[in-house]
Amino acid sequence: MTARTTEAPPGAVAPPAHDDGRLSRAHLSVISLLLVSGFVVILNETTMGIALPVIMEDLGITAAAGQWLTTAFLLTMAIVIPTTGWLLQRLGTRGAFILAMSLFSAGTLLAPLAPTFGLLVTARVVQATGTAIMMPLLMTTVMTLVPPHHRGRVMGNVSLVIAVAPALGPTMSGAVASSLGWRAIFWVVLPISLAALVLGAVLVRDVSTRARTRLDVLSLVVSVFAFGGLVYGLSALGESAQHEMPVNPLVPIAVGVVALALFVWRQLVLQRTDAALLDLRVFRAPGFTAGLLVLAVSMIAMFGMIIGLPLVLQEAMGLPPLTAGLIMLPGGLLMGLLGPVVGRLYDRVGPRPLVLPGVIAVGLAMLMFSTLGPGSTLVWVLAGHLVLSLGLACIFTPTFTSSLGGLVPSLYSHGSATISTVQQLAGAAGTATFVALLTIRSVTLSDGGASAAEATAGGAQLAFLVGAAVMVGAVVLALRLRKADAPAGAPAH
Repeated sequence: MTARTTEAPPGAVAPPAHDDGRLSRAHLSVISLLLVSGFVVILNETTMGIALPVIMEDLGITAAAGQWLTTAFLLTMAIVIPTTGWLLQRLGTRGAFILAMSLFSAGTLLAPLAPTFGLLVTARVVQATGTAIMMPLLMTTVMTLVPPHHRGRVMGNVSLVIAVAPALGPTMSGAVASSLGWRAIFWVVLPISLAALVLGAVLVRDVSTRARTRLDVLSLVVSVFAFGGLVYGLSALGESAQHEMPVNPLVPIAVGVVALALFVWRQLVLQRTDAALLDLRVFRAPGFTAGLLVLAVSMIAMFGMIIGLPLVLQEAMGLPPLTAGLIMLPGGLLMGLLGPVVGRLYDRVGPRPLVLPGVIAVGLAMLMFSTLGPGSTLVWVLAGHLVLSLGLACIFTPTFTSSLGGLVPSLYSHGSATISTVQQLAGAAGTATFVALLTIRSVTLSDGGASAAEATAGGAQLAFLVGAAVMVGAVVLALRLRKADAPAGAPAH
């Protein structure tokens, strides 16, 4: 049914690691470039929220229309990411990197030049397509190049990209948009992305053999309805609590669930001949499922915080957007500084001693946020955000590393794609849950005579309490984590 051959172009595979396990200079250059590129592309995922009021005024659009700048980005990510397991194997490291950064750079150039809102949304879709390829590429390359006993340290830098970049997006966006306008957000990023593209064309080489696997069109079509339906439905579910939607959000969610079941069945059939678009044998690897579930719950909490905390700071406590963004900056920097440290600890002690206190810290931070109101102090907000950042730093690196560590190299790209897909679904679920709970509760309080600030604070308190309760389940999952041994067939380095 499918033809599968491998090719290794002469000179395409980078030199091996040193005998003592240290990365070669070529490998280190590739990983560093991918880290910088990944940070830039992920940063853009959360830049539009704070800039939205300025864009609405400039382009004459409503808030409901403006939300499509974020929704379209998330939808595109959800649709493209499941294909990246196949794409990385077909194009190789070099081809995938050039494609990702070319698309991202093209979207970043088109966005500030867009004269209409429709073209701006199109630019965001092009950006998101490149972003969707970059993150699985980064994780797959690290797993391929880095020896198992050093992966925690390097994955600490990967978690910096995945966790810190979204957290810093609103801060960067608020600072640039408030002084230079929303178009400057893209002009600031464009030179960096173009420089990364040029450097990548020179430095990046394939680090594993390519696989000529035919693209299964049915899987691709079904994945669009599955993951696109779920992300759109979850996003609309949160919005429906604020205003009436043209389509009941349960409809796309139901379509997504049915399509997901069909997608899973199709992949189970195709993986018998190594032809799956997204190979589900990754779930057989030791520790993959438990680590993925802990990561999903943590992403729900993180994206809920990214949405909920700025609302409390601005609408309940009356802070300007820039101040709200700056309050979240120290926590983002803390996650960045702790990433490599947590990675080194993982190499020594494994995931459980780090993830368990991390999960507890996130739950505690959610409880702290559930007490916020119009009279809360900035010190209390900052303390809660630092505790949350500390907890997330202890979760992301160990779960990424332990989940992928039990896979054979041929499944690295599919494991990375699976993790990135679940991240998008969890982010959409977290956003939808927090927005829906906050809106429903605040409307109830407003009808009871509460002020707008008190109603917003009350809604956020309920949302954060639910977030704390969700983290209790993550404690049980964290107890099941263990450090995965390198499977048979993994490179010895």
